[in-house]
Amino acid sequence: MSLTITETSTGTTAQATTTATETSASRPSFLPLILDVALPVGSYYLFKDGLGMSTMAALGWSSVAPAARTVWSAVKERKVNGLAGLILFVNVVGLLLSLVAGDPRLMLAKDSGVSSAIGIGVLVSVKLGKPMMTQGMKPFLIKGDAARSAAWDRLVAQSPRFRAAERNFSLVWGVALLGECVLRVVGAYTLPIDTMVLLGTVVMIATMVLAFLVSGRFGVVPMQKMLEHELASRVETEK
Repeated sequence: MSLTITETSTGTTAQATTTATETSASRPSFLPLILDVALPVGSYYLFKDGLGMSTMAALGWSSVAPAARTVWSAVKERKVNGLAGLILFVNVVGLLLSLVAGDPRLMLAKDSGVSSAIGIGVLVSVKLGKPMMTQGMKPFLIKGDAARSAAWDRLVAQSPRFRAAERNFSLVWGVALLGECVLRVVGAYTLPIDTMVLLGTVVMIATMVLAFLVSGRFGVVPMQKMLEHELASRVETEK
């Protein structure tokens, strides 16, 4: 009896451990987004608004994490970390633009520099066949489910329509951010300064809302439908 109980207990423990491991592996990992985006952006506002640092100092210190991640990926993993590299690039652009002073219209126009830097980076990633915005969208579509993750991988490998929708998602955001940059620069030099100070925020919010709606329509919605169809087809095949 003692031996039977021990064997049963051991088997149950092993099964529970395996299940926990599988569950953990199936969960979406937000660590890359936290390290590559949330940490540098959050640290910038902490240094600038929380600790009272200058814009240049805050940008400089918040560049440490993405710089380290970019170098680590290049040396250890022998690949370019797209998100970390983009954030580092944006910080460098911000440092250069922070040197611009004097002309109030030029100061208003330079605020669009970050948007244009991100937009260009996203569009380049689409051109290279590695849409950068996928890293932020994928966890919400696979929902931490191993079957959905496997379906995603199959579709990326086999479906041109799925890859096109994936590119569309990043393409919309890249174009939207560049469009915002153009609108704010034009407004800075054609509208009264007081008007543009308020309108700049309105343009930014409107751009975000429009990008969410359009990228959802041409990226997220078709990809979600194809995922569901792939899952259903897989179930039918396995019956």
